Amino acid sequence: MKLTDVIRRPLITEKTSIQREDGRTIVFQVALGANKTEIRRAIERLLGSKVEHIRTSIAHGKVKRQGRFAGRRSDWKKAYVTLREGEKMPEFLEGA
Repeated sequence: MKLTDVIRRPLITEKTSIQREDGRTIVFQVALGANKTEIRRAIERLLGSKVEHIRTSIAHGKVKRQGRFAGRRSDWKKAYVTLREGEKMPEFLEGA
């Protein structure tokens, strides 16, 4: 898998904004098949920051209806990445 396939996008929600205030935690949507080693390698190469530890969780897709037709959104994975002490957060994520 390429590095840009592993990390899909940063998650910017109210909850992740509160966690980002400490200056060390960033949350990303990652590929469903990516493991912690691949996520660590992708973060360190793309952002240039050293990673202390990673927590991952799988968000299960919701069942959505439109009239009498029901569909299901796909599952997705998110990674809570904690940077090492002294590492600074990338500039494009600071103001978000």
